[in-house]
Amino acid sequence: MVTGELRSKIDAVWNAFWAGGIANPLEVIEQITYLLFMRGLDEAQFLEERRATRTGQPMRRHIFPAGKDGIGKAGGVAFEDLRWSKLKNNAPAQMFALVSEHVFPFLRSMAEDDSAHATHMKGARFTIPTPALLAKVVDLLAEIPMDDRDTKGDLYEYMLGKIASAGQNGQFRTPRHIIALMVEMTAPGPKDVIVDPACGTCGFLVAAGEYLRDNHPRLFQEPESRDHFHQEMFHGFDFDGTMLRIGSMNMVLHGVDNPDIRYKDSLAQEHGGDADRYSLVLANPPFAGSLDYETTAKDLLSVVKTKKTELLFMALFLKLLKPGGRAAVIVPDGVLFGSSTAHKAIRKMLVEDHRLDGIVKLPSGVFRPYAGVSTAIVFFTKTNSGGTDQVWFYDCQADGFSLDDKRNPLLPAEKLGPAPGSWQSGHFVNLALDEAEQAKNNLPDIAARWLERGRAERERPRTAQSFCVPKAEIAAAGYDLSLNRYKQVVHAASEHQPPKEIIAELKVLEQEIAEGLAELEAML
Repeated sequence: MVTGELRSKIDAVWNAFWAGGIANPLEVIEQITYLLFMRGLDEAQFLEERRATRTGQPMRRHIFPAGKDGIGKAGGVAFEDLRWSKLKNNAPAQMFALVSEHVFPFLRSMAEDDSAHATHMKGARFTIPTPALLAKVVDLLAEIPMDDRDTKGDLYEYMLGKIASAGQNGQFRTPRHIIALMVEMTAPGPKDVIVDPACGTCGFLVAAGEYLRDNHPRLFQEPESRDHFHQEMFHGFDFDGTMLRIGSMNMVLHGVDNPDIRYKDSLAQEHGGDADRYSLVLANPPFAGSLDYETTAKDLLSVVKTKKTELLFMALFLKLLKPGGRAAVIVPDGVLFGSSTAHKAIRKMLVEDHRLDGIVKLPSGVFRPYAGVSTAIVFFTKTNSGGTDQVWFYDCQADGFSLDDKRNPLLPAEKLGPAPGSWQSGHFVNLALDEAEQAKNNLPDIAARWLERGRAERERPRTAQSFCVPKAEIAAAGYDLSLNRYKQVVHAASEHQPPKEIIAELKVLEQEIAEGLAELEAML
């Protein structure tokens, strides 16, 4: 975890960026990403040099080749001088000149490298304004033990967390505990092929990787499964170059060697190479409104004819999944009860043509401070042959944090998230929440009851926080998937109930209104 001392250093660097005129948190992280990448390149070459020395064989790859880069009047500088281990020892002014005039051209020239992250470096721009700020950032990064995957991953997560408090940029980050819940409930396995078609900073993919490390440690003992994890398992699409750079670095720092993080406008480009390819979709895509038919991928319009991005993304998820593949995706509430033909069509498709497994209604404050929209998590399995029997609903009322703009934690850190507990002597010790704590954090209850959706949950009354609804009832309701359509509310007896005579008069009035409306309809 990020210690208080390290956190304060990162905050100091962050404040220095702001004082230096860089106020966009994405730009701050992007600049730090470039420097982390430079350090990673140096460490990769060091490992290759050590292997060559140990085995007596020549180096298989020279990241920093012999000779000079050919830039500048004097024939450039030696590539060796661009290595992090040498660069960090220069005086601030010399370091600044090397980074701006030589390191960044070198990064941009690496676009033909096999790694996904190198590909995203072709648009690298150096915007750190002063030598003093560069030296401060380099000093910070030099102190971090980058051989420790947890430390460098947590460092990057801490920096990405700053996006969430940065107004409009927060749209790129789904709360980490909500991601953890979705990953816990879908339980990724060693053979899964996982995709997020609007990956942003790759939070879902990172969380899936960490889940696999914690729950399937033997995954890394066999070369085939280890190679699958590093090369074939993780896929993310985005059409923002900054997000691609940050997301791919996030994956690398969390120990995934070569994830497939690439440019793709998921709603506009055809999906021939990606259709029926993935076994798990995890996503919270941006729902921006509507697109023109002309700019929308034709293979998505063939699934559902609509301009609404939230429905097009649902069509996309179905397109990407292979038969038997499953999905956990966040949607705005309108997807669940919208009355348009397209809304009804996509819901009917989930219920009748595939298997709709469950819906978790989230509190409206989950995405504050930058969005107050009501959302839900939809869980389904692509079958192409139906299979929906009963749909499980959960009314999440508390996620462990205040539902105002401050989003303050309501419980200690070890009691937050879907799996409360802490590491003790190298082992994770689970913590059970008492009734009062569970009322502040529903996530562990959601994860536990999800496992019982085919058994005990089917006996729960509609007045409970979770319950199941038969497919036939959903079909009879026009495929309305809003939880409130099926939930029953118990009204406590009131001391101030209206007198019986007033109730009787209201019923008579209600009947007269109904008869009047019927007459008016007959006249029309």
